[in-house]
Amino acid sequence: MHEIVDSQSLLRTIMSPALTVSSDKSTTNANAIKAQARPTYILHRTPWRPPVATRAEGIYIDLEDGRRVIDAVGGAAVACIGSGNQTVIEAIKAQADELTYVYNMQLSNGPAEELAKFLIESGKGAFGLCGFVSGGSEAMEGAIKLARQYFFETNQPQRVHFIARNLSYHGNTLSTVSLSNNPARRKPYEGILDHEHFHFVSPAFAKRFQRSDESEADYVERLRKELDDKFQELGPGNVIAFVAETVVGATTGALPAPTGYFKAMKSVCDKYGALLILDEVMSGMGRMGTMHAWESFGDGVFPDIQAVAKGLGGGYASIGAVLFSERIAEGIRDHSGLWMHGHTYQAHPLACAAALAVQHVISSSNLLENCRTQGAYLSSLLHSRLQGPNCLARPYTFDIRGGGLFWGIEFDFTDSDSSVAEKKKLDFKGRPFALAVQAKALENGLVVMGFTGCANIEGTRGDHNLLAPPYNVTKDEVEKIVDIFVESVEQVLKEGGA
Repeated sequence: MHEIVDSQSLLRTIMSPALTVSSDKSTTNANAIKAQARPTYILHRTPWRPPVATRAEGIYIDLEDGRRVIDAVGGAAVACIGSGNQTVIEAIKAQADELTYVYNMQLSNGPAEELAKFLIESGKGAFGLCGFVSGGSEAMEGAIKLARQYFFETNQPQRVHFIARNLSYHGNTLSTVSLSNNPARRKPYEGILDHEHFHFVSPAFAKRFQRSDESEADYVERLRKELDDKFQELGPGNVIAFVAETVVGATTGALPAPTGYFKAMKSVCDKYGALLILDEVMSGMGRMGTMHAWESFGDGVFPDIQAVAKGLGGGYASIGAVLFSERIAEGIRDHSGLWMHGHTYQAHPLACAAALAVQHVISSSNLLENCRTQGAYLSSLLHSRLQGPNCLARPYTFDIRGGGLFWGIEFDFTDSDSSVAEKKKLDFKGRPFALAVQAKALENGLVVMGFTGCANIEGTRGDHNLLAPPYNVTKDEVEKIVDIFVESVEQVLKEGGA
């Protein structure tokens, strides 16, 4: 555990100064100190105490220390229509007046039935049924269990193996951590993870792992063969599913697969009768500019099972869903006729009413088109400001990637991965660069996400930041986001000796 403690100390050093510094001249440092003095009884997910948010409207969040910050990442790509939307709030209030809770094993409810109809119709024939859960990790947990249930009920109990990818992340339950291969997130739990039934192949990460002598098609074929070989190794009739994020989220930073990748992977699954499970918890429900990420980044291939969550409820309620094809629906209908996965708050009326209202706002306001338009503008600004000929960050900006309003910026400070002659040796005093940028951005009034370990399978190299503003972000807000983000990157670079 020694390395974990050291990591926490490092992150505390990086982040703590940002919590007591205000970029707003009207806010005194005394207010910040007073806010930090209040004790917390929460075991937070960070080794530092996060600032306390008190109010939010649209893309802006007010903090207890008096600052107002721009949320450029929607929490974790969740707040897809921003905060304080009155249409959604009124829908929640109206539902609370009618029905607040029923237990899904006893009674269904109107909002759940209507939301299910909306989701099935959104797939344009891809899906037959769906089930509701309380969030993204449980959506993937439910997908794992549903896939196993399907083969158990269709007399193929020997199918017990899942194949996922290195540098993947599928959730925080023990099963989904076992299904993920993010070294840092797995490390504390290695002794109790399931190593027998969860297996891994290479990530679809052309910028890092495509060989110089390979075309894109050659690279995809190599990945297809690797998956086929893994099926053969495990016994092709023993594999339940291949699992992948349609566009990888936090682990490698808004990373789409090469063209033809999902068609190739699906061909292997079909060859051996296995399932394709797509994790669209982060990239789905409009984030990529289409309702489902596979519509724009999946080669026209739709999955057998799909998990969605974050953009489904937009942060107004805790909700996720598992969507599955008619093949899976028929297999279950013809046997037990029920989903064996369940929990107390499944298909909660308030959560379903909130999610339904969020989806109606997206549809009625034509926000998917705005997502594509502003996403393209965000991309152009990031490229020009970070990779232009006179940019301070140019030598260190390895890649800018994504789509819709989901963008990752990867930085690299090693000599081996840069052909830029002016790259200097920088000293960040042992700090992960992307987390230092996250802290500096917060100090400057911008919330972004920072991650390390995206550049190699071991998770020891590479830094990236993630941007995921709401679908109704304006052009002016996009410009503000880029201005503050680039300023923060440059400040950290200068502090490191650039």
